Order: sequence, then C-alpha cells, then structure tokens
Amino acid sequence: MRNDPFPLTIGALPARAADRWGSREALWFAGRRWTFADVAAGVDRVARGLLALGVQPGEKVALWMLNRPEWIESALAVMKIGAVLVPVNTRLRTDDVAYILDQSDSTTLILAERSGPIDYLGMVRELVPLAGASRLPKLRRLILLGDAARPGTVAWTELLARGQAVDDGALAARADAVDPGDLAFLMYTSGTTGFPKGVMHDHRMIRNVTDRAFRLAITEHDVIMMYLPLFHLFAFSEGMLTSMVSGARQVLTESFDAAQSLELIAQERATVIHGFDTHYKELCDAHDRQPRDVSSIRTGICAAGMSSSTPIARRARKLFGPLASGYGMSEFGVGVTIGALDSTEEQSCEASGYPAPGYEVRVVDPESGRDQPPGVPGEILVRGYTVTRGYHNKPEATAAAIDADGFVHTGDMGVLRADGHLRFMGRYKDMLKIGGENVDPMEVEAYLMSHPAIDLAAVVSFPDARLSEVGVAFVRRAPGHALGEEEVLAHCRGRIASFKIPRAVIFVDDFPMTSSGKIQKAKLRDEALQRLRC
Repeated sequence: MRNDPFPLTIGALPARAADRWGSREALWFAGRRWTFADVAAGVDRVARGLLALGVQPGEKVALWMLNRPEWIESALAVMKIGAVLVPVNTRLRTDDVAYILDQSDSTTLILAERSGPIDYLGMVRELVPLAGASRLPKLRRLILLGDAARPGTVAWTELLARGQAVDDGALAARADAVDPGDLAFLMYTSGTTGFPKGVMHDHRMIRNVTDRAFRLAITEHDVIMMYLPLFHLFAFSEGMLTSMVSGARQVLTESFDAAQSLELIAQERATVIHGFDTHYKELCDAHDRQPRDVSSIRTGICAAGMSSSTPIARRARKLFGPLASGYGMSEFGVGVTIGALDSTEEQSCEASGYPAPGYEVRVVDPESGRDQPPGVPGEILVRGYTVTRGYHNKPEATAAAIDADGFVHTGDMGVLRADGHLRFMGRYKDMLKIGGENVDPMEVEAYLMSHPAIDLAAVVSFPDARLSEVGVAFVRRAPGHALGEEEVLAHCRGRIASFKIPRAVIFVDDFPMTSSGKIQKAKLRDEALQRLRC
C-alpha cells in the first residue's frame, strides 16, 4: 500500500499540522486554548504512554468519554502507533458497552471516571470486577482520566509519566510502520435497530475529509464550532480531522447546548457550523428567544433532503447563511455527496448534495436492482474509496450490505434528480404502506409541523387489520401552546390525502434520540403498540 496516491495516516496529521501551523491556535475548550504544537505534543505523550503499557499494532483500544481535549489526544495517539480506535457512545450503559468491548476484541479502555451523575467507572467495575469472573476477559488495561489511580486502573498522570521512558526513535518507528491501508478505527453504528455493528475504516478517510474541506473553502482562517459528539463520524471527521488537515481552529464543547453554542459562536467568531435538522431547530429556537451575533458563520453542513427537514434547513440558512447539504453514513463516511458554496437555496434545502470525486451513487429499484430514472425513488447504493471493508467479525452482515461489485446497499430511500443531486428521503423501513398507498412519513411530519402549536412531530407505522398499517403521530407541543388530538387531525382533514392522516396522536414531552440527533423511530413504534393496544 506504500504506492497509495494519498500516503498519509491519521496519526501523522498532528505532527504535520504542527509543522505548518505550530503557533496557531488549534483548540478551545472550557476557557482553555491549545496551539497545533500543543496538540501534537499531547498526542505524542499519550502515544508514548500506550507504548509503555505494551499496546501492540492492531490491538483495539476503546475510548469512552465526552468531548474534551484528552479524547482528541487519545484517539490520534492510538492510531499513530498502529492500534485500532474504538469510540464508544457515552449514552450507552453497562450491557451496551459490554457488547461493544467484547465484540470489538478491545484489550484497552480509556475512560473518564464520571460525568455529572453518570459513573462510568462504576459501570465498568460491574463488567470487570477486582475479584471474581470478568465479563470481558480480553480487556487487560483500564486507563482512567484523572490524577488519582483507582485499584486495577492506570491514572492518566501515570500513563504520561510511564511514557517518558519511551524515546523518540521508538515512537517514530511505530508510527512509520503504519500503512494508510491499515485498519484505523471501528465506528459502531447508532444501533437504532438490533445490535450495533463495528464499521471498519482505514486511514484513507483523510482524502475524503481533505476534499470536503476544499469544497467548503475551510482554511487556517476558519473557526469550527463543534458540539457534536466526537465518537460519531460526523464530529470525528468534520471537527477533529478537518482541523488537522486545514489548520482551522476548533471550538469544542462537552455536549450540545443550543444557547451555549450561540454564545460561543459570538465569543469566538466561529465561521463553520455543522449538524442535523434537530440541532439547527434548537439553535434557531434559542436565537429567537435571545438573539446573538452569529454573523461570523459563513458555511457548514446541514443535512437536508427529507420533507420534514426542508423548512428547518430554510430557517437555518436564513440565520446562518449558505449552509451546504450532504449525505453519508458510517459505512462509507461523511460527505459522499456534498453541496457547494454557490448551490442554490433550493439545492441546499431540498437536496442532499452532488456526488463527491471518487464516489459512485446509484438509486435502484430494491426488488429488481435496476437503476431508477431521474426523479424516481429507490434504494441508495454507494461505491467509493472509503467504503468500509466490512463489519468487524460479522461476515454475513457484511455480505448482505456490500454486493459483489462493491456497492453498499444503504437501506435508505432517495432520488437522483435531473441536476445530478441526490435527495435522501429517509429509511426504507420507515416508509408506510397504507391500503396499498405509499406514504412518506417525513412529508406528513413536515405538514404537521406547519401548525404553530406543534414543535416537533414523528410519524410511525401501526398495524391495522384492514389497511395493513396506518400512521400514528407523536407530537411535542410548542412551548406555551395547548393542543389536543382532534385539533391535530382537524389541521389535516381536507388539506392532505385521507390515507396520510394519522390514525392517532400521542403527545410526548420529548423524543428518544440517537447520539447523533436522530429520532429513534423503532422505539416510537414499540411505544405506540404499548399505548394503543392497552
């Protein structure tokens, strides 16, 4: 693989960035600031510590903590020494984490002891007790963020101290032995249905990130506002990696808070912002309640295309400027399709970008496999240089997802438009078939949210003896509004097709969400069954 046309490894990026932008600020977090030289030095300190602990090339190292500089240092250090990073969702709990650590064959876990009321170390202790049988026999090392060691753990300060015994030559030798085609990280899918799968990626993700930074004209003069979780590929690529390849400064927060994000945009003069429609809705709402100066924002990614996201995308564009749309997933990365800075408002808000260089995007009839003509919905298929080599230790799932020609069958519904743009319409399994009529739930959701008293809506299927299935709407009322089921249904009658009107309305205070900000419709379907069959 040494003849790779893009011969970089992810772990080499910090030193390269330090050479180019060493004294420039790379990172802001909780009032503290780091230069690119500081970040590179921090990565090397952690890398030396991991070498001192005996972490070998190819070993899986799991990372379980909220956004913070040590997350970035640890992630880049793991990949620098040829080990494989396994980011772990901080919303997971004992059994979820046990599954991922075991399924990934992780030998090392780096974690924060706790965050607020969440006792991460306590959960791990249930899995790996100091005495008695461990549920994770492959896990040999626990590295704990903090100064004080706990029994059976290595404190962060001890990790760094032990690394001082590793000389520059040993670290350089390990780093030089890493090939761009080597396995770099396992990105576990959100797990909205079934058990999450470890998506395997190598270091060539760098080319994807570099191309996208160029498309959005991101340079060392930009400031990226990053509140998305680093354990998710969106932030992993658009925050950490984009900063390393472009020289842009990253403003990092532990988690997403709309009001805090707006304050930091104004304070740090952020120029780039990313997110899903749920993030932009909260940001716009927070700005309506208390306007801030967001004039520094010049672009970013707002994933659009779904009917329900279009009004939010238009609202966000009005507030933040020319945001680009895009489409991606863990199986092949972010930005497989991406808009441009001069895309029209309609393209940016109603489509999902144009295929990026190095990718082929098809929309096919899921039954026949034949390509659909422009404008006709079908399943989205993707082939390109960042397509995963498969799911870790799941050959059958890999074979089911990636065909013999190398195309990933996404399970997503989309349309290739006459202008060449893709429009992502949603998951196939979320589509409704009501009495023989196809119903896009996102179209219904968008209509419901046109009611001033409806803050957010999600429509899911519910079994019906006569029609096979019908729609059920979950609705969150807008603050200060009273609303009943009959008012919701009356809003629909005579205005949308009768088969699109939900059979029932369930009011909720909040929605179950994935860590990336998507509504977990599988959980809503289960809740509808429990509530409406009682």
